[in-house]
Amino acid sequence: MMKILVIDDERAIRNSLKEILMDEGYEVDTAEDGAVGFSMAEKDHYNLIFCDIKMPNLDGIGFLDKVMEAGLDSAVVMISGHGDIETAVECIKKGAFDFIQKPLDLNRILITIKNATEKVSLVKETRILKKKVYGQRMVGESEPIQAIKDMIAKVAPTDARVLIMGPNGSGKELVARSLHEQSTRSAAPYIEVNCAAIPSELIESELFGHEKGSFTSAIKQHKGKFEQADGGTLFLDEIGDMSLAAQAKVLRVLQEKKLSRVGSDKDIEVNVRVIAATNKDLRAEIEAKRFREDLYHRLSVIIIRVPSLEERASDIPLLIDYFIKQICTETGMPEKTFSPEAVALLQEKKWPGNIRELKNVVERLLILGDPTVSAQNVRDFVTQ
Repeated sequence: MMKILVIDDERAIRNSLKEILMDEGYEVDTAEDGAVGFSMAEKDHYNLIFCDIKMPNLDGIGFLDKVMEAGLDSAVVMISGHGDIETAVECIKKGAFDFIQKPLDLNRILITIKNATEKVSLVKETRILKKKVYGQRMVGESEPIQAIKDMIAKVAPTDARVLIMGPNGSGKELVARSLHEQSTRSAAPYIEVNCAAIPSELIESELFGHEKGSFTSAIKQHKGKFEQADGGTLFLDEIGDMSLAAQAKVLRVLQEKKLSRVGSDKDIEVNVRVIAATNKDLRAEIEAKRFREDLYHRLSVIIIRVPSLEERASDIPLLIDYFIKQICTETGMPEKTFSPEAVALLQEKKWPGNIRELKNVVERLLILGDPTVSAQNVRDFVTQ
């Protein structure tokens, strides 16, 4: 049920609005001024807040400022008997969802609530999506992981290019994401490209874009990943699988900070920080003439090596706890605990799939294991 807070210093208005909203099926609380209302909003979550502007102690503008500063995600609708365009614009600029003038019109209120409900749903969905996409973090206290965290803290604020090396499933993407989030570009786009997943004949179009009619299926102009990441960060995952032709064009962009779309000779300037990752030995690829040495030197201003899970086995208990909470939150599955013996067996296991494999194993044991996952569950359901 949607929960609403009404803040107004006039008792008759807040009580009548409360009765109307309760008749519509909403749960409603009231407060006589902004100070009391903010205290209530901090302690309890309200989907929607109706707030008068002219009030003693803390007025509506001051209340709105405190809500925005505190990061509360309630939709705030300002109401006033002294409303004017300038006040309404100021409220919207400060983060108010809407502005309604007194005397309050029931139809207008109900439409506002409907729109606010949609906004609250979108905010909730966005939060869940961000948690799934961005909520993953580097978990671990082992010496190799602490060294990587220290390196990220030093390198992230710079624009230095970074080459991340490590086995599949070890968490190279998390390192790249952390570099972006701790950089001065964190508010700008973060664009990921899996070079191994794009056919060689399409990778140039994906990276640099194309003009309409430049090839048979080019039915409209397309901005490539470099343009999409302008001002932000471009993460080139599995760069060791990129074709030599595409490598040459990437090198040009890194050198000249400009590109041309497929089918065009016009140069487009871009400001992009490039982070690359690979599970291959690029030195060996250079020797085999499959990777350009000049591109390697451009990409590897800073090299971060991500250890395999076996090299950081002491982090496995922390990772298990983290995955239990993450998986159960996302799926609604009841949380379970792992016995010390089960954890010890998992620490002894070989992990060719690294962190990705461990997460899959934890999910399997949560589904198939006992309420307290035992060593026998590990023997039964996990291939050693």
